[in-house]
Amino acid sequence: MDSFSRRDVLALAVAPVVMQAGTSQPARGPAPGPLFVCMHQASSERFDFRTAMEGYAKAGIRAVEPNLLKVREYAEKESVATAKRLLDDLGLRPVSTSNQLGLMEPGDERTPALEQLKWKVELARAIGADRLVTPSAGPGTYTADDYKRGVDHMREAAEIARPFGITLMLEHARSSRFVASLATALQMVRETNHPHVRVMLDTYHFWGGISKFEDLELLRDGELHHLHFEDVPADPPREIQGQPHRVFPGEGIAPLRRIIEALRRKGYSGPASFESFTPEIQAMDPYELARRVRAAMEPFLV
Repeated sequence: MDSFSRRDVLALAVAPVVMQAGTSQPARGPAPGPLFVCMHQASSERFDFRTAMEGYAKAGIRAVEPNLLKVREYAEKESVATAKRLLDDLGLRPVSTSNQLGLMEPGDERTPALEQLKWKVELARAIGADRLVTPSAGPGTYTADDYKRGVDHMREAAEIARPFGITLMLEHARSSRFVASLATALQMVRETNHPHVRVMLDTYHFWGGISKFEDLELLRDGELHHLHFEDVPADPPREIQGQPHRVFPGEGIAPLRRIIEALRRKGYSGPASFESFTPEIQAMDPYELARRVRAAMEPFLV
């Protein structure tokens, strides 16, 4: 963060945290309600922070998941305060931020990942967010002892996030060799047992990977903290699919209505965030993309 005002970040980051009445936990936004559409900025990777946010807002989006790298690029030219003011002026709420890899898995990448986490939780807090996605993407070969270390690793990361009121959300990824299923993600989060570590779900990773539909029954009421919502295509075969193969909800084979119904039964309400790494989607004008996302997603969320 040396290339732009750290004082600016810290001034915002240490602003008073609004507490929920009768608790010691930071307020988490509006009371639980229905699911609603959110735009993940990865879906507009070809565009800068301001252009993406303005396009989303013009399309009627009110919840966003900013890419903190894009926010930092914008802040280097303007300021962190200007980035937050842009969101406020557009009526956009940063319901999550993305992301930080390598926090849980043992390996050489973990130390630099912790250093990156430090500026990211500061910046996330400064723009008004209270959570950050932490996917498992470990490519190695692991032992049972590595999972014990993974729990300790997440506790250490959570202590970095705690002063900023940021919750780290473990996301299982279909390609991970460490946490590739919802069942394992739940086990790791429960064993971590830290108020700033929660579990999230991505429907592409869930249905396209090794999880089973019945794994949704493992969720305790209110345990799911965040949702990424995309479809899994019928072709190519799932064994050779990768991040760019995600499609709009309703264009694939995932039983999205059944998944949403199951999550509602488990007490989930809040963002359903569209995240795409498909080059053609990332190149779409953010306004046109957000309009298309709303048309595809809203029928599933009513």
